[in-house]
Formats: sequence, C-alpha cells, structure tokens
Amino acid sequence: MKRVTRLLIIIALCYLSLPVAAQGKGDDLQKQAMESLEKKEYIRARYMFLQAYNAYIGAAQYEQAVACGVQASALYHRENYYNEAFELLYSVEQNLIDGEQKTGRQMPALRYPITRERLQMYIKLRKSASAKDQLAKLKGWAEAAKVDSLATDLLYTQANYYYTFGQTQQGDAAFNALVQRYAEQKDYDKARACYKEMIAMGRRSGSVPLVTRAYDKYMAWNDSIRAIEAQEKYDELKAQYDTSLQTIEEKDDSLAARQYTIIGLCVLALILAAALVLGAVVLLRFVMQTRKQKKVIETVKEHNALKTQFIRNISAQMKPTLDTLDAKQPGVQALLAFSDHIEELSALEDTLTEPYEMEETNVFTFCEGVMDQVRDKVRDNVSLNVNAPKLTVKINKEHVARILLHLLQNAAEHTPAEGKIWLDFKKRGAHTHQFIVTDTGCGIPEEQRASLFKPFSELKDLTQGDGLGLPICSLEATKMNGSLSLDTDYVKGARFVLELHG
Repeated sequence: MKRVTRLLIIIALCYLSLPVAAQGKGDDLQKQAMESLEKKEYIRARYMFLQAYNAYIGAAQYEQAVACGVQASALYHRENYYNEAFELLYSVEQNLIDGEQKTGRQMPALRYPITRERLQMYIKLRKSASAKDQLAKLKGWAEAAKVDSLATDLLYTQANYYYTFGQTQQGDAAFNALVQRYAEQKDYDKARACYKEMIAMGRRSGSVPLVTRAYDKYMAWNDSIRAIEAQEKYDELKAQYDTSLQTIEEKDDSLAARQYTIIGLCVLALILAAALVLGAVVLLRFVMQTRKQKKVIETVKEHNALKTQFIRNISAQMKPTLDTLDAKQPGVQALLAFSDHIEELSALEDTLTEPYEMEETNVFTFCEGVMDQVRDKVRDNVSLNVNAPKLTVKINKEHVARILLHLLQNAAEHTPAEGKIWLDFKKRGAHTHQFIVTDTGCGIPEEQRASLFKPFSELKDLTQGDGLGLPICSLEATKMNGSLSLDTDYVKGARFVLELHG
C-alpha cells in the first residue's frame, strides 16, 4: 500500500512539473528567437518563435504564446508566405479561444495583436473589404481591453487603413486624434514620428497630394510645437531661477555669500537669455530654409508636370500632320512610331499604381509560343533555345509576352550568324520567378547602361529606333509587381532579367 501511495505522489509531482518545464523551455526558445531576429536571421527566428509558441501553449501561457505566434506570422508575412501566416494566426486564435473557455474569462488584449497582424496582411494585399472587417473587430477588442496603449495603436492603424484605401477624410480624423493624444501627453517625439511615417506612407503609395498635405501639416504643427517647447523650456528655466532666488533668501547666512550667489544667478540668466535668443535665431533660419526648400520642391514638380504635358501635346499635335504624309517613307514611319511610344509611355506613368490582372499560365507552352514569333527574324544558323519547366504560374500573358518579344527581337537584331539566343525561366522562391533572355551578340556598351531604361536620355536617329522600348517594358514590369534589369556580370553578349513577384 505504501508503494502504491508513493508511486501516485511521484506521478502527481511529475504531472505538476510539466507546465513549469514547458514554460521554461518556451522562455529559452523565445530568447533564442529574439537573438536571431536582432541578427536578421529571419528563417531561424521564425522557427524558434514557432517552437516557443508551441511550448507556451502547452504550458497554458497564453500571453507569451500569442506574442510568439504573432511574431512568427509577421515573419511569414515579411516573406510573402500569406497562406502560412493566415493559417498560423488561425491556430493562435483557436488556442486562445480554448484558453478563454477553460479560464472562463475573455482576453481582448490578446485578441488585439492577432487581429492587427491579420489586418496588416489584408492591407498589403489591397483587400479593402476584408481589411475593413478586421478593423471593426480590432476596434471592438481595443474598447473591450480598455488599455491606453491599444487605444493609441488603434488610431495609428485606422489612419494607415484609411490612407491606404484613399479615404483621406477619415484618415485625417484618425491621424489628428493620434497626434492630439501624443500632444496631450507631451510626447512630441512620437507625434513627429507619426507625421514622418505619414509622409513616408505617401511616398510608398506614390500619392503626391498625401505627401504635400502631410508635409504642410507637419511644418505648421512643428512650428507651433517648437514655440510651445521653447516656452516650456523658458518656464522651466524661470522656475529654476525663481527657486534659486527663494533658496538665496532662505539661506541668508551672510551678505557676501548672498551677493556671490545673486551675481552667479544673474550670469546664468544672461547666458540663458543669450541661449534663447540664439535658439530663436536658429529656429527662424531653419523655418526660412524649410520654406525655401518647399518652394523649390513645388517648382520642380510643376516643371516636371509641364514637361510631361508639353511632350504629350507635341505628340498629339504631330499626329494629324503625320497622318497626311506618305506612311511608306522610313522617316514618317519612325515619327509615327515615336508619337505612339510617347503616348504609351505617358499612359503607363499615369497608371503606374494600377496593377495588371494575372492568370494561371503554362510556362513551357507560353515561352515556346513567344520564341516562335522571332524564328523568322534571326540570321542564318542562329540557335534558339527555350529552357522552361512544365508548370503553371500566375502572370499577365499579354504584357509579359510583349516584354519578352521586345527583348528577343533586340537579341535577333544584334546576334550574328551562328550565334545563340536563350529564353530561360527560373523559379527563385515560393512567390518569385524570372524570365531571362540571353544572346551572344555585341552586348550593351558601358556608357549606355546607366540610361538604358531612362526615356529621352540622349539624342537618337529615330529611323534607327527611338530608345523608348526598354523604358516602356520597365514600366510594364513595375505594374506587374516586378522589375526589368540588365545583368552586368554577363560579358558574352547581353542578358536581360524580368523578375516578377506573385
């Protein structure tokens, strides 16, 4: 009987020690994850956060589990692994719901970061409706939690959502409330950071009105805050000065000591006054320079807009006249093509933030079809090679084909007889792939590489080409969330890389 009792006690102690051991393991794994994150070893950090999350869930430590799970999801999100990120957040949420049922209490403060991370992914994916639903849930969790830091974060998140989806009025309201909250707390540095983030947000989205409005608001607010800070500093110094005088009066040990103290305070007051005057001069100079720079920026923007409109007007005015000329003449053909390219370039620049639609495409069949279109354009005995796997990817067939056809036609034109031309497809990651066009032609001269994708960078004989083909292709690649570049390491001809991100 004693043996049975002893055995039961040992089993009970082991069972009770399991959560403690799991929590200790979770702490160690979380520490390792944070160290890897600081070293920018993101894959290892993600793995360690996942392990820590599982350990904390086993120990029913929901606060630490949510923190690690959201961190791991954010690292998936960082590498565009959205399916994995959403699945992990779902797992975290379900475990938290189980914890709420076991403990009999709601945990809105822990629901908040899960919903916030999911919202950030929907914003990045430009899914307005889904993001709106998550924002409503986020507001509910913040109100239920009744935590000041979450209320502040909610305002920032609301501003980010509204500005991202073009709801400027609501974005301004949320942003103003956020800045007002920081101003009431006299945390001016965070308020400044908010304005700078708003300006950066406008730059990332390519919204000139948002950048301009944010900059104007920031300058007006910054000028007023500098005055307030100067006044607060003055009041603080004045209070110190008054306190010093009171101390002198209370410590009336000797007339000589009092006189020395008064003299010292007077010198201090003069120094402070001089410092305030100097600060005012520096502040005034800074304001004047800032306004001057703002005016210069506005002038440059106006000139660029006028230049683009001027070029477009020239193209439009040339078209009727060119239509009356003999289209069979090479010069007229070149001018007509130049006019069309200008209009196309302007249209692409105006719609650069509007992405193309994508569809599932068989890579091998697609590449073979594009290569077939240039077989009759190459010189004698030029070898055409396609290296593409039989798999499907999401691309815009029309515009990818147009870019590749332009690159292949250039390769056919500059590759001599007996030369070679390749069209390769490479998968560089779960959501990244490349189309690579390589030839054994004369290559691109060193002095032309820097301006290869810049329109109107040099004078050209239009009958030999206007040089707008590659800039147009580069803009089309941008609209597909990709890029077009020249491989400068390849020296046996020319190699262009079209990289797309799914």
